[in-house]
Amino acid sequence: MTYKIGFDIGSTTIKAVVLDENQQICYKSYERHKAQVRQKALEKIKELERYTKEPFQFAISGSGALGLCDDGKLPFVQEVFASATAIRKYYPDTDCAIELGGEDAKILFFKGSIEQRMNSTCAGGTGAFIDQMASLLDVDLETMNEVSLKHDKIYPIASRCGVFAKTDVQPLINQGVSKSNLSASIFQAVVDQTITSLAQGRNIEGNVLFLGGPLYFLSGLRDRFQETLKLRDDQITCPDTAINFVALGAALCADKMFTRDELVSILEDL
Repeated sequence: MTYKIGFDIGSTTIKAVVLDENQQICYKSYERHKAQVRQKALEKIKELERYTKEPFQFAISGSGALGLCDDGKLPFVQEVFASATAIRKYYPDTDCAIELGGEDAKILFFKGSIEQRMNSTCAGGTGAFIDQMASLLDVDLETMNEVSLKHDKIYPIASRCGVFAKTDVQPLINQGVSKSNLSASIFQAVVDQTITSLAQGRNIEGNVLFLGGPLYFLSGLRDRFQETLKLRDDQITCPDTAINFVALGAALCADKMFTRDELVSILEDL
């Protein structure tokens, strides 16, 4: 059997997906690389020995993979294209996909004219922004998510930049605003930033797919999107592959053959 393997290397994490000959997922993983991109990619290939005994097809995507692919002459798939490929394959009824990563955000429209919009110039409204705000509130992300579900008021907070957001949040902390209201307000700021900067007036409607770590792990953030966009439960899908979706697309696009020893040698020599 010839397996197809895709990696997605982002600003903080590395995701891997292995597809069998029927393009069904037989392995997926998600872990932090702690800025050790080459070493982590090498470790991951060695871990996948079960799937690399015979030559396999391989490709990499993600903002953190460009240098690795350039230096090692490895096949690179642009991440928006990877996401769109996987969406068309596994969720063909999708009208719009919203994907939030560690340091970028994307919206893909499939209804009518296809549009793909991505913001990678600023971390505002992304996972990095949420991490900053959690630190400011002195809570971990799990706690931030849990308390946000108990909010009873939303306060206006800027999400275009962590500096501006801190200027909005710190006075609210000083006033004794509850962490539940602050957490929900921060999530709302992410929603507003995403819609304003990426949708730019185009309606987000129909069947909406939520992708990326922040939307997968933070149900409170999904709730803010759903309420703001006035979506029914049956219009929303957040699949269990949401955190691996770009890697899934990279695997689908993979067409260059490698042996395990060949790929290990390339990564070791970088």
